[in-house]
Formats: sequence, structure tokens, C-alpha cells
Amino acid sequence: MTEQKRDRAAAVVRERSGPHEHGGPHEHGDPREHGGPREHGGLRERKKTRTRERLLRTALELFAERGYEGTTVDEIAARAEVSTRTFFRYFATKEHVALATQELIERWFLQALRARPAGEPPVLALRRAVLESWGELPEVAGLSVPVDLHLRTCRLVARTPALLAARLRRASESEEEMARVIAAREGVDPERDLRPRVVVAAFGGVMRLTEHRWGAGQDGSVEALRALAVRHLDQLAPSLAREWGEGGDDLDGSRGTELGAATGTEPGDRTGLVPRQSATAAPVATSAAPVTSPASAPAPPATSATAPAVSTASPSASSSSGAGGEEAVRS
Repeated sequence: MTEQKRDRAAAVVRERSGPHEHGGPHEHGDPREHGGPREHGGLRERKKTRTRERLLRTALELFAERGYEGTTVDEIAARAEVSTRTFFRYFATKEHVALATQELIERWFLQALRARPAGEPPVLALRRAVLESWGELPEVAGLSVPVDLHLRTCRLVARTPALLAARLRRASESEEEMARVIAAREGVDPERDLRPRVVVAAFGGVMRLTEHRWGAGQDGSVEALRALAVRHLDQLAPSLAREWGEGGDDLDGSRGTELGAATGTEPGDRTGLVPRQSATAAPVATSAAPVTSPASAPAPPATSATAPAVSTASPSASSSSGAGGEEAVRS
């Protein structure tokens, strides 16, 4: 991670504090009473950050040891050597502290999405943003807690009904923000145009499936999570826009991902999901037939974007997006 990105990640950590975590203006009063703006924005802020990180790390360690339901706020505060009242200045609820690092990663992803080049189709921008943000997860999560503790907490969330329900509620809010980012990139009104929310709903479903399978698996590493995301994202476009056949990815990945290879998209397609007409046209007959001049040849039938079609594209129609073996659909 570059120094610039490290600074941005630190800013995201600072920004994630809500009113419960900063106490609000009535708790601290006039900054001048505490040594002026310099002290208020310097030493005091650093002390608050250290207290918050101690509470966060202590809570996640207790959840890992005793389970979420088996841990109380009083126990978290006692081990962190602060009062229960202090806990609630930083975190509104026990649920809030359990999901804090996941919310950090979501905000980092949204920053990565906003930074993607304007010419990228939405699905490609979402794909590259999530893989980039997950690739930097050790550095970003590590600003608050050890990355292995963050990953253990993610798997705990997937196994705890109360936390999973809360995670899904918050994911809905995050997806609404994603849809607005996509709408702004594409210059459309998300209240009138359904496409931003439809694309984000499909993408979000793939991500939830990825996280669910990762949480239920044996390998809890970042590398396993990223590899699983690539395999699932490889299937998004072919599953929606092409006829199914042999070669799709299976649960253990033993059959490969032939259908995940990009076939190219229609020039006017801004989702990255609609295959090119040349990639879906019916095979040309090779039997002896009268040769028709181009001028008299009948126009080929129009191909519907929603009609299933078997791809006959050559390997040159596929393109790779680069690092990590990523294959992405481009327009």
C-alpha cells in the first residue's frame, strides 16, 4: 500500500466514529477549556483513538473466546479497564462493536469504487474495486486490530444469527450508497433509472454468497476470500447473459471456469453483461450453398440481449484484467 493510500485509510478510520464514539459537543464543551484547538485536535484525539481501539480489540478477542452471545458489555469494559459508560461513548451497542471493522472495509471499498476510471462499465468497476480493497485488507483492518482477529470476527458473524441479521441490514444500506455511486458515474438518476440498483443487487448477492461460502470453509485467509470472490464474479456475466452449458465452475473449482471467460460486450452496453452480437450469432453453415454478394445478402436477424445464445467467440474475444488471474467483462 502506498503512503498516500495509507493516509486515506487512516482518514477512513477517523471518519467512522459516530456521535456515540465522540461524545458530542456537550460532553467536551468548549475546546478552549482544554488547552485550545491544538490540544483538543491533537493529544485528546489520539487518546480517544487509543481508547476506542483498545475497546474494539478487547471486544473482538472476547467474542472469539466466549462467543458473541456469551460476552457482555460489562465484561468488555472491565477487561479494557474502562467504565461501561465509556464503552457507550464509543459504541452505541455490542452489535456496533462486533461489526465495526467490517464497516471500515465497506467504506474503504466505496472509496475504491469512486476512484475507478470513468470509462469502466459498472460491473467491472465494482469487481476491480472489491478485489483492490480486499487485497489491501491486511493494511486497512490492521490500522485498528490484527487482521487475523478481523477475519475470525467475519467468520463469527457468519455463524451468529443475530450478527448475520444485523450485517444484512447494514449491507442493504451500503448497497444503496453503491447504487448512488454507480448512478453518479453513469450520469443517471437512480430514482428514475432502475439499472444502478439492479446491477448492485446482482453484485451484492454474489458478494454475500462468496462471504457465506468463505465463512463455512476451512481456509479463513484473505487469499482464500479473494480467490473465492474471483471465481464467483467470473460466473456473474455468463450466468445472466449466456446459455448454460458444460464448463461452468463447480463447488470445488475442479471443472475450471470456461464460462467465466469474457466474451466482449456490446459497444453500447454500460453494464458489462450483454454479450456482443458477434459472440452470440448462430454458427455459419458450411454446406455448399449459392454464394451471395454482400450487396444482396439479407441482413442478419437482430439478437435479443435477453435471449439465450451459445457463444462461438474465438479466444481473442476474451480479455484479462491483469493481476490475480482476474478475467473481467469489458465494454
